[in-house]
Amino acid sequence: MGHDKLRKFAENESFGCLLQPSAQEVLARGFSQLQDHPVKGHWRERMFGGAEGELVLELGCGKGEYTLELARRNPDRCYVGVDIKGARLWRGAKTATEERLPNVAFLRTRIEFITAFFAPGEVSEIWLTFSDPQMKRENSRLSSPLFLERYRSFMKSGGVIHLKTDSRFLHEYTKAVVEQNGLRQLCCTPDLYGSDAPVPEAVREVQTFYERMFLDMGLPITYLSFVIDHDGPYRYPEFDAAFWRAAEGPRRSFSHQAPKKDSRG
Repeated sequence: MGHDKLRKFAENESFGCLLQPSAQEVLARGFSQLQDHPVKGHWRERMFGGAEGELVLELGCGKGEYTLELARRNPDRCYVGVDIKGARLWRGAKTATEERLPNVAFLRTRIEFITAFFAPGEVSEIWLTFSDPQMKRENSRLSSPLFLERYRSFMKSGGVIHLKTDSRFLHEYTKAVVEQNGLRQLCCTPDLYGSDAPVPEAVREVQTFYERMFLDMGLPITYLSFVIDHDGPYRYPEFDAAFWRAAEGPRRSFSHQAPKKDSRG
């Protein structure tokens, strides 16, 4: 492991806004019965000084650019960025600490463990920003019925999920899930910046490093938002994965290669 990563991991221990539970702690009773973390149901008291604002998650937040900017724009809400990569979270946690942002926290964990950290009705919104489309593993897609079941366990009635992605494959798959389960769709556009679709202000104005890179490459950005409420189990859609994989082509592997200048963190 490089010295720079070791330095970041060590500094992570000093950030009060960064929670880093061990996998062993969460898996003490096995994957089928995750061990609840003490922060579950107590995020506002433990991480946000008793603030009463709505709790919003960004799953797969990377360096936390989206989480941080949403928090700056909405000081009355509490934001939690979730990712497994400690070296990436270091950047977000360091910025939040330096700017003394009281409404930002970060959680280092696998998103598969998310139900161990949030209680029923604790979360109002979820942002999925440029998630890996997992073209060959449906249950690994963050908008799959499996994950929607997890989110529903801790989201408020009327809770909203935002999906912003450069992957038409993931966009179309998620739209199919929404339609299959009769979920209320709030907005859907296959070309966010090439249309006048009515979207929340932050959807167009807040951009990550990779999003700007995709736009510079001429790749369209898609957006979809929907309400998660649903009675009964979520159903899997009929989805032509082979067609959309072919339509998307090889650009994902190319577009997700970080430029060398970004490797210094």
